[in-house]
Amino acid sequence: MKNVTKHVTHNPIRLFGITLLALVFVMMLGSCGKKCKNENPRARVTNNGTKVASVQIKTTGGNTENVNNVNPGTSSEYRSYAPGDVIFTIVVDKVTVADTVQVAYCFDYNIIVDANNKITTVATDRNE
Repeated sequence: MKNVTKHVTHNPIRLFGITLLALVFVMMLGSCGKKCKNENPRARVTNNGTKVASVQIKTTGGNTENVNNVNPGTSSEYRSYAPGDVIFTIVVDKVTVADTVQVAYCFDYNIIVDANNKITTVATDRNE
C-alpha cells in the first residue's frame, strides 16, 4: 500500500477574496439589525374617546407640530419632530392637558384618548 501525501498550496489572492467576502457578509449582517438609525421621533393621536381631539407638539427648540381635529374612532398620521423635551398639549372637549415628555430618536409616540377621554402616551421603539 502506498502512502500518498497531498500538499495543499495556499493561493494568497484566493485567501484575500474569501476573507474580503466574509468581512462584507459580517458588515451586512451587523447593519441589518436596526430598522431605524437616528431618525426623528414621531407622534400620532389615536382617538378612542367620544369627542374631537387636537394636539400641539412643542419641541425644546420652540418648533411646533399640530395634529388637529382627530375624530372619535380614528387615528391621525404620524408627525415628525426633533428629539428632546417636548410638550404635548392635548385638547378634548375644551379641556386642555399638557404633558412634558423626553422623546428620543427612533421612537414613535402614540397619544391615546380613551373611551372616558383620559389621555395616555405610549412609546414604541422602531428597532424592536
